[in-house]
Amino acid sequence: MLKLRVIDPQQPNELKELELRPEEMLQNQCLVGRFPNCSLVLDSSEVSRMHGKFFLKDNDYYFTDLVSSGGSRLNGEVIQAQQDYPIKTSDMIQIGRFILVISDISFGSSQKTFVEAINSTTDLKQVQIKQPKDYIPLGTIDPGNIQRWTKGEINVECLQVIDETHDVKTFRFVADPPMLFTYKPGQFLTLHLKINGEEVDRSYSISSTPSRPHSLEITVKRVAAASSDVPPGLVSNWLHDNIKAGSKLKLSGPMGKFNLFDHPAQKLFFISAGSGITPMMSMSRWILDTMSDCDIIFYHCARSPKDIIYRSELEIMSARYPNFKLVVSTTRPELGNSWLSLIGRLDAAMLQLIAPDFQERTVFVCGPNPFMETAHDILEGLDFPMEQYNEESFGAPRKKKPVSPTAKQSTTNGNGLVGGLKGMFNNIPEQQHLDSPPDNSSTPVKSPPKPPASNKATINFSKSGKEVNFNGEETILEIAESNDVKIKSNCRAGSCGACRKKKLEGSIDYRDNEPDALEEEDKQMGFILTCISYPVGRVVIDA
Repeated sequence: MLKLRVIDPQQPNELKELELRPEEMLQNQCLVGRFPNCSLVLDSSEVSRMHGKFFLKDNDYYFTDLVSSGGSRLNGEVIQAQQDYPIKTSDMIQIGRFILVISDISFGSSQKTFVEAINSTTDLKQVQIKQPKDYIPLGTIDPGNIQRWTKGEINVECLQVIDETHDVKTFRFVADPPMLFTYKPGQFLTLHLKINGEEVDRSYSISSTPSRPHSLEITVKRVAAASSDVPPGLVSNWLHDNIKAGSKLKLSGPMGKFNLFDHPAQKLFFISAGSGITPMMSMSRWILDTMSDCDIIFYHCARSPKDIIYRSELEIMSARYPNFKLVVSTTRPELGNSWLSLIGRLDAAMLQLIAPDFQERTVFVCGPNPFMETAHDILEGLDFPMEQYNEESFGAPRKKKPVSPTAKQSTTNGNGLVGGLKGMFNNIPEQQHLDSPPDNSSTPVKSPPKPPASNKATINFSKSGKEVNFNGEETILEIAESNDVKIKSNCRAGSCGACRKKKLEGSIDYRDNEPDALEEEDKQMGFILTCISYPVGRVVIDA
């Protein structure tokens, strides 16, 4: 056991004393940092999210700096990152402005380390050990019998809410009952919520990685854009204000073709801005966790240094993995906060500086619509092979000229990402449409439809008992809404599947849009996406 006194010069009259017991924790270690689930939380921008750790090894206690941005000092001397330093009573460790004084060290004879506890019993379920909450408790379920979630609706509990920036939070969930989460890095999920008495569905990219399957995370920015049927920011702000550790809700998924598995490549170029970083983070975490032989250039644009989501983790990833190159630019100077990297918005010169070999890479782009349009036009103007271009929006689809040629991705055999991906997911069925279809706030961009020809039609909504004569340019969804026929919707781009309905009779026309959220099996069963379909003649819809 370690006894510490924590001294904060900004609060000289308050002396905090606490005890740390690494021997009772998983891996015999206690984390120190700004991250809320650290054993010792030091809430200051001078402190990295996971700054350092105290741990027990060979019956001695040690401190290690975990490649922090500001570094650490032991008894006044700067210590090297990732080096283990033995500590003793009266040692002083400086982290940012905080001083940690080791007031006492004791080894109780009755205490057992994690390994000793495991070895001292023949029944794993009898072991009672304090461990981080994002691990399934050993006494709860046999690890060999944990089920996997691959699709459909499940109940989850919020385990932790993490402040990423001043207006961005990560919500970490576990399944109830316990389940392993399986999905493709870059996909999205849909939350099913009840807000002010109204049922609301909203989709978010998954920011965690399936290589850490016990928990599932989404990262949400306050006052985020939303679809036209829900006031802007309603769901995101509600999550910020209401979801806490212990909150329970329903979600469904996963969905989305903006992911590594559907577009494998060995050389990748991630381009993101704002909260468009979330699917890129899921992909990056997966690649680095699985040690895939991929070369990544990760470019992110933020308004200011304080708005860089996952900043500390990205810097650690860049420092530890030679195949991960991180480049960040900011667009707004911040008084009192120097910035030594790129300043300004993405342009052709900056893009070529960041990735001189961009022509050889598969590109993933996600961010606000103007940012994505700029990235698309820059690459197209530089004669980039657009079949290697992938784009996803976390807001309403923008109107733009279609990518030419249509983005069909190349595949790789035997090298890089593909082997690792297929190895873990050999037994996972192909993604099918969900019984409770998601509305996607992370939806692929669609080109504008062709101007419709004169189209005299009759639509019969069989469940509602309404028949509507139609002669105009509205989609089936828009006709339903104007006649008080309720059909769930979100993306209005054919990408999320929220508006999926069965066509009982007649014909429809998708025009230039592609129903990405429909599998071939769905089409054969007669399902359509009402948000992008136009009636031809008389049509009967199961709504």
